[in-house]
Amino acid sequence: MRALGMADVPEDLAAAAARTLQHYEDSARAFWEGTKDHDVTQNYAALLGALEGPGPFSILDLGCGPGRDLAYFRSLGHEAVGLDGCASFVEMARASSGCEVWHQSLLALSLPAARFDGVFANASLFHVPSAVLPCVLRELGDALRPRGVLFASNPRGHGQEGFSQGRYGVFHDLEGWRAFGEAAGFVEVTHYYRPVGRPREEQPWLATVWRRA
Repeated sequence: MRALGMADVPEDLAAAAARTLQHYEDSARAFWEGTKDHDVTQNYAALLGALEGPGPFSILDLGCGPGRDLAYFRSLGHEAVGLDGCASFVEMARASSGCEVWHQSLLALSLPAARFDGVFANASLFHVPSAVLPCVLRELGDALRPRGVLFASNPRGHGQEGFSQGRYGVFHDLEGWRAFGEAAGFVEVTHYYRPVGRPREEQPWLATVWRRA
């Protein structure tokens, strides 16, 4: 399955993506202040623990935002590359992490084949409409080296899709998300709900770890 270009994306979905990116442009500094201290060490460990070999690893931070996670991976000695569709985030991530950061829409990725050991998609793939998600996941699979790892954490729900708080999102349940991952050629390694230690109704995040088949 070839990668989508923006010309291939239905007009309504392209407009939804543009509106979502504008939301982030308008709130870029506030987003950084509100998320820079979030504890996602469990997610870091889930990705890094599934990678095979001694490292250091080549990691794509998909939807890297202002660069918090890029800086963490780089601090461990890994080759971290960021990608985001929000121009302000791209500039902030480059400045804060010192890493290479690509300005690309999640709906129109252009990634080198078999470049990465792991893809870290923390709170990003839920912005991809379900109609184009299969193609996006295939593109990520092609960008991974054999037995590479995809980590994804998304706000969970019951498959509802549309705008919420100014951003387009799809709120997958585990079964629905599994179906997308398996259809794209990934094998599930593990999954968990966040924050850890709370009742399920107080765990709004679904995290999954996948290996390229």
